[in-house]
Amino acid sequence: MIARYCRPEMTKIWSLQHKYQCWLTVEIAVCRAMNRIGLLPAEDLKNIVSKASFSEARIEEIELVTKHDFIAFLTNVTETVGTSGRWIHFGMTSSDVIDTALAMQCKQAGELIIKEINSLCQALKLRSLEFKKVLSIGRSHGIHAEPTSFGLKFALWYDEMQRNRQRITAAIESMTVGKISGAMGNYAHLDPRIEEYACADLGLKPVHIATQVIQRDLHAELISMIAIIGSTMEKIAIEIRHLQRTEVLEVEENFTSGQKGSSAMPHKKNPITCEQITGLARILRTNAQAALENNALWHERDLSHSSVERIIIPDSTILLHYMLHQMTWIIKDLVVYQDNIARNLQQTQGLIFSQILLLKLTASGLTREKAYEIVQRNALVCWEKKINFQDLIQQDQELMDNLCREEIEEIFSDHRYLKNIDYIYQKIGLNN
Repeated sequence: MIARYCRPEMTKIWSLQHKYQCWLTVEIAVCRAMNRIGLLPAEDLKNIVSKASFSEARIEEIELVTKHDFIAFLTNVTETVGTSGRWIHFGMTSSDVIDTALAMQCKQAGELIIKEINSLCQALKLRSLEFKKVLSIGRSHGIHAEPTSFGLKFALWYDEMQRNRQRITAAIESMTVGKISGAMGNYAHLDPRIEEYACADLGLKPVHIATQVIQRDLHAELISMIAIIGSTMEKIAIEIRHLQRTEVLEVEENFTSGQKGSSAMPHKKNPITCEQITGLARILRTNAQAALENNALWHERDLSHSSVERIIIPDSTILLHYMLHQMTWIIKDLVVYQDNIARNLQQTQGLIFSQILLLKLTASGLTREKAYEIVQRNALVCWEKKINFQDLIQQDQELMDNLCREEIEEIFSDHRYLKNIDYIYQKIGLNN
């Protein structure tokens, strides 16, 4: 079912063909390095570079006998080279190639993910600027709290995605390392210069230290960062889902021509893509847990991590790439109902100005406790009897003994909720 979420450029990276090609690229890079230090004859290198190839079908055929996919690959490649094949994989262990090639694939996948992050950030930036001066109700605990800028929703997500880009970039950089150091990682049969030269050829850094494998804390970091980005996608998706509820209807996923929301109810327009993203984020978190468990291997290595990584690394990168692409589409085409935003702002009949009223009463000389008591008793009447809050408080003599009518009018003005928006936008680098 993961194929449903595959986009072609990411699918290619995790295809068998590309994996084998990366393995071959690593083997050839090592051969070049061995030639550079005078170990592998030039004629053999020329033969290897010009002839080395593989066949997925032949590898599968050999693996039926060997029960070892890398040996099957190596056997097939050696068949294509002839006697020069004796130098391929000389002094190496399978993980030298597999782990180094995996780093190459993760780097390639990471570049695609960062590209999608950039697209999402641009979409969030544009929508944040579009709604910068649109006043909306802010909610805490799901309950109307105070007015705020509708654009701040997008600005907040933009800022978080900037951090996510930094996180994933750092994680990719950390794991863009190669290992050509042999069975126990101690260079017993390999000159350390081979690793240095081969990694430079492959665009990788030599890992500082390894056993038979590159240590899995690096992979766990990458998958954990992917899960964190997934949690941001979920955060955005849940906000949109809440705002699309019929009773709220401040936004709506774009409903395309011919789309249907329900097999039973033709009127339905559901936030289906946001719900999908919410669900997929759970898979990313589960995969992160598996990646963390992969870090604890027996002694210099065991094989318990390998089977897991064949699932969680392709799946996590594929899913996040898809989720980012879908979220960019959602944000770009998100339908925003400004009339409903304005309507919802008035829904509590002015109760949302209770805090500024509390502050003004306190500043007039009342204790905070007394001021709170006055404001709350009026607020409860407003809520229960649906009386306009401003009209109600002007009938409270104890309150009016401390504030004049001009001050009351100023309290119910909404200018204060947008006056520092430019300051916030500047802090996060969102300027017109």
